[in-house]
Amino acid sequence: MIYFDNSSTTLIKPLRVGQAVKDAIHSFGNAARGLHVFSHKASLAIDEARNNVSKLINLKNPLNVAFCSSGTESLNLVIGGLIANCDSVITTHLEHNSILRPLYLTGAELLFLDCDEKGSVIVSSFDRIIKENTRFLVCTHGSNVTGNVVDIKALYSKCKERNITLILDICQTFGSIPVDLDMADIFCFTGHKALFGPQGVGGIITKTNHNFKIIKTGGAGYSSFEKLHSNKMPDVFEVGTLNTHSIAGLNEGLKFIFEMGLDNIIKKENLLLKTFYGEIQNLNRIKIYGNFEKNKPRLPIVTLNIDGLTATELALKLANKYNIATRASTHCAPLMHKFFGTTNQDFQGAVRFSFSYFNTIDEIETAVNALKEIIKNAH
Repeated sequence: MIYFDNSSTTLIKPLRVGQAVKDAIHSFGNAARGLHVFSHKASLAIDEARNNVSKLINLKNPLNVAFCSSGTESLNLVIGGLIANCDSVITTHLEHNSILRPLYLTGAELLFLDCDEKGSVIVSSFDRIIKENTRFLVCTHGSNVTGNVVDIKALYSKCKERNITLILDICQTFGSIPVDLDMADIFCFTGHKALFGPQGVGGIITKTNHNFKIIKTGGAGYSSFEKLHSNKMPDVFEVGTLNTHSIAGLNEGLKFIFEMGLDNIIKKENLLLKTFYGEIQNLNRIKIYGNFEKNKPRLPIVTLNIDGLTATELALKLANKYNIATRASTHCAPLMHKFFGTTNQDFQGAVRFSFSYFNTIDEIETAVNALKEIIKNAH
C-alpha cells in the first residue's frame, strides 16, 4: 500500500529505528534504578536521546528536555501545570484537541487569533484581543489540517514585549521544518511523526525552569525519602519508568535526520508536495484547503475534498481500489473544519495526504492518476 498518512504517524522509518527498539527490549533494565550494566544502558540511551533532541533545536542544556509518552501528554502536562482558571489565554482555530481540550479543562478565558480565508493565522489580531490578564499563548507551529505554518517568531516577539509565555506545539514541525529556541518558551513534541521514532514517546523542551504545578508524581529512582516530587526539569515530568525502548528508537530517528541533513529532508518533501499539488490544483470538482503561495514555508500536507463524495467515501475509494492510505474526517482539529465549513453532510471532514522523506515521485503520480479517475467517474 502507498502510505500518505505521515502526519498521523510515519509508517516507513529507517530500519535502525526498529532494530534499536528490539535491542533495547532485550538489553535495557530500568534507568536510574540500579548499579548494574542493564540499568546503565537504559540511562545512557536516555542521555543520548536528550542530547540529540537538544542538538536539533539548538538547546545548550539537555536537562531542559523531559520525556513522556506522547505530544498529547506533554501538552496536557504543560497546560495543566501552568494555566489557571483566572488566566486569559490566546490560542488559534488551527488547534488539535490535544491543545483545545486541556485548555477547556483549565476554565481559563480563551481568546482566538483571527484566520484569513486560507486558514492562516493573522498575527496582527493579537493586538486586538489581548487583555490585561493574558499570561499565555498556546498554539501549534503548523496546522495538521492545512499544512500552513504559523509566523511564530512574529507572535513570540509580541509575547516577549508583554511578558506572555508562549507554549508551542511542534508535533507536526519538529523534524520537518527548522525549529529553534527563538520561537517559544516551551515546546511540546512527539517522536512518531517527522522524527521517525516509534510511538509511545514525546517530550517537553524549556529554555528555563518554570514554576510547574506537579501533575504526575511517584517514584523517580532518587530522593525517595522526600515527601514531594521535584518540580524542576526534567524531573517534574519524568515520573515512573520511562519508555526507554521507544526512546532508543527515537534516538536512531534523530541520528538519521542528522546524517541525511534536515535541509535535504525538507527538499525531498517539498518536491513531493509541489509535484502533487501542481498536478491536482486545477482539476474540476476538487477543493484544496490551505495556503500554497510560493516561498511560504509549509508542511508536506495537502487536504482536499471532491464534490459529490464525502471524505470517508473518497478515502475508502483510494484505499480499496487504488491501495492508497490517507486520513479522512476532521483530524482532531474541529475548529479548523468548522472554519472551512467541512462539517456538513456533503463532506463530513476532508481527506489529508501527508508526505514523508520515504515517499516517492512514482507514488505521487499514482495518487494523482487515482484522483483524476475518481473525479471522472464521480456522479
